[in-house]
Amino acid sequence: MNQRLPQLRFEPCDQLASLCKAGGDLLRLNVLRALATDSFGVLELAQIFAIGQSGMSHHLKVLAQAGLLATRREGNAIFYRRALAGGDRPESRLQAALLEAVDQLALPDEVQARVADIHARRSAASEDFFARMADSFQARQDLIAGLPHYRDSLLALLDSLHLPESTSVLEIGPGDGGFLQELARRFRQVTAVDNSPAMLELARQRCARAGLDNVRLLLADALQAQCPPADCVILNMVLHHLAAPGEAFRQLAQLVRPGGSLLLTELCQHHQAWAREACGDLWLGFEQDDLVHWAQAAGLVAGDSLYLGLKNGFQIQAWHFSRPLTTLSTHRELGTVT
Repeated sequence: MNQRLPQLRFEPCDQLASLCKAGGDLLRLNVLRALATDSFGVLELAQIFAIGQSGMSHHLKVLAQAGLLATRREGNAIFYRRALAGGDRPESRLQAALLEAVDQLALPDEVQARVADIHARRSAASEDFFARMADSFQARQDLIAGLPHYRDSLLALLDSLHLPESTSVLEIGPGDGGFLQELARRFRQVTAVDNSPAMLELARQRCARAGLDNVRLLLADALQAQCPPADCVILNMVLHHLAAPGEAFRQLAQLVRPGGSLLLTELCQHHQAWAREACGDLWLGFEQDDLVHWAQAAGLVAGDSLYLGLKNGFQIQAWHFSRPLTTLSTHRELGTVT
């Protein structure tokens, strides 16, 4: 008589088996590649990879069970992103190796085109908001966090860097130009770039009233146009309006000269979905680990940070990131290259 034996379980191997299963499918590998510096909802991923929603949901479940994906809620929507690998356990090392290999892959051209289409739609929604709401910009900003809420703390962080007056400074998305006055007092030449004509006009008017003759205003998309690199790049409450924040870090890093700085203020992750309609926010803030991960992936080094709690339930995080000198540049600085 056949006797049914109990199923053996090897719990230490379970996670390794899940990782191997998740990585054994071409579509799932491409999903991981698409999520390298971005996050998408299930409907967006189904569109990107041209499969049904139920099929995509199945693949996302397999990836999540393997610990390769994390989720974040944006209002009523769930967005998927890659989980951060960490630790020295065997499954952590395998996860890191798998993601490193995945990042060497090139997404098919048609997939890249669909990703670009989603980014374009996100950007168009943001640009349309600022075109329509420029006249009420300040009032809408104050609903969440206007410049007065964080100006002094950001200036303290900026002044702690002891940057010389000759430092070239670039502010991306200056809004109505409120922070440009502070920068113009500290540096000889300041450049501000915005892709919204309406917002740039507000900044121009403010600079004219203040008599700022050392501020240059450019109508351009700083992440697409060939903007000149600067010693210090500043981004105040802009990242949550960008279509692909993780990818934006890579592009921002290219605007920072070696040895230079990126100063960033941004909302911490929150769940107040009304901010989407009232303030044109594409993203409901960000987790600290996401910002640091994106910065490190872009070759930046995280420095000092500070956090400010606001009475309306929001929290602001301010960061200093630096772009290291290249090895050759470092040797020259030390006088070891002839």
